[in-house]
Amino acid sequence: MRATLVCAPGQRLEDRYAVRVSDEAASKTPADDLPEQLRIRRDKRERLLSSGQQVYPVSIGRTHTLRAVREQWGGLTAGEETQDVVTVSGRVVFIRNTGKLCFASLQDGFTATDNGERLQVMLSLAEVGEQRLADWKADVDLGDFVAVTGRVISSRRGELSVMATSWQLAAKALRPLPTLHKEMSEEARVRERYADLVARDEVREMVRTRALITRSIRRTLDADGYLEIETPVLQLVHGGAAARPFGTHLNAFDIDMTLRIALELYLKRAMVGGADRVYEMGRIFRNEGVDSSHAPEFTMLEAYQSWGDQYTIAELTKRIILDVADALGSRVVRVGEREIDLGGEWRWLGVHAGLSEKLGEEITLDTPAQRLREIAAAHEVEVDEAWSEGKLVMELFGELVEPDLQQPTFVHDYPAIAQPLARPKTDEPRLVEAWDLIIGGMERGTGFSELIDPVVQREVLTAQSLAAAAGDPEAMQLDEDFLAALEFGAPPMGGMGLGVDRLVMLFTGVGIRETILFPLLKPQA
Repeated sequence: MRATLVCAPGQRLEDRYAVRVSDEAASKTPADDLPEQLRIRRDKRERLLSSGQQVYPVSIGRTHTLRAVREQWGGLTAGEETQDVVTVSGRVVFIRNTGKLCFASLQDGFTATDNGERLQVMLSLAEVGEQRLADWKADVDLGDFVAVTGRVISSRRGELSVMATSWQLAAKALRPLPTLHKEMSEEARVRERYADLVARDEVREMVRTRALITRSIRRTLDADGYLEIETPVLQLVHGGAAARPFGTHLNAFDIDMTLRIALELYLKRAMVGGADRVYEMGRIFRNEGVDSSHAPEFTMLEAYQSWGDQYTIAELTKRIILDVADALGSRVVRVGEREIDLGGEWRWLGVHAGLSEKLGEEITLDTPAQRLREIAAAHEVEVDEAWSEGKLVMELFGELVEPDLQQPTFVHDYPAIAQPLARPKTDEPRLVEAWDLIIGGMERGTGFSELIDPVVQREVLTAQSLAAAAGDPEAMQLDEDFLAALEFGAPPMGGMGLGVDRLVMLFTGVGIRETILFPLLKPQA
């Protein structure tokens, strides 16, 4: 809700203020028109507050997590009781109220090492008294956070439990939980991720798996002497990739800016300044399509090594991925119905050679554009009449060859148009020393021998800038500050970019929306 504090002439804000609510907030549904479940819970909150009770206390004095109770007393036999008193807390995810005995299951928060423990609590008339048992039945709903103090026991059915002697409401939930035994729709799960986290073990496991993957990546790079740095998200000139940027405006300087589309150009500035090996794992933003493998906001890893090239950086990329696989416990992953052995061969395949193999016809740098358009038409691949031979070859490869590359494959010898920031091949300057890593039919990362000649880099970026001026929304702009940095001199280097979300997709077998905890969604009507 947007609100503005206003004062009448001569009034001090400390004396009096008024809240002006936006039209959007003012038009919200009156409380009386809320669904019954929401209205009942709000009524309970008001009743408790009116009686002087704390509905959202600051502290509840927990002595043990639910996991700690299970670890210490999990060996109790059915019906065994102790005199050990603990205070536990958690969200109520199951509740069954009977006459003189109530049961509930509490759920702990999940952590880096566990998925969130559950533990039964029992409230009996004999232990908590008539009033507090009645209060429990009247006040506590599914989704509420509660604290329970009592003895650790094992029920007659062998369920480890806390037999309450007292209890306290820790936070009243004003919206009901999703039905835990009923599957939420994918749209609802993604849109209400907070509810999804409570309801499903799988989504909590996804969060923990992603955290494990990013920790593994950092461990590999840190052990190899790479320095993690942070670069600007707001940039005056967009570059480092062929992508359409998001625009924004900086009021303080009254200038238009963009959100970064890559990490590359500032990391290279650090290399110019003397850093030997650097990396960054950060969010980047591209104003492009949204589908099962593309998101407008995603996480990219970029790393640069001095005295390296496309081959040394490929070895680093392979090691990063294998280390992640080992951290997760297996080098074999499944993509759809296919099994991929990351511990096997990592093939190198030339773009023209791969396309020739697929078509049964030799395709070279000299294959005319007209012939490439005929091949595209025959295979129902949409192309633009204005595209050059290099662009046509890349499109045909991406549509016809890439989906069949299941085992890890470094696709290399790209036409120069593919990577404006990569070094041209010495023996064939129409190609660049660059690769895309394809696993499971999808690009997972890219790498190249970096272009460090500032004169050639200026020529390439000037051509990109002219393309942008001609209306190409994905062309890079001329970045004079970056070129000035290169003129200070940079060592030969290899550089790589790895899509972290796509790496998580590879190891979990889900779409990109499931790997991002809070993905951008189209607003509901």
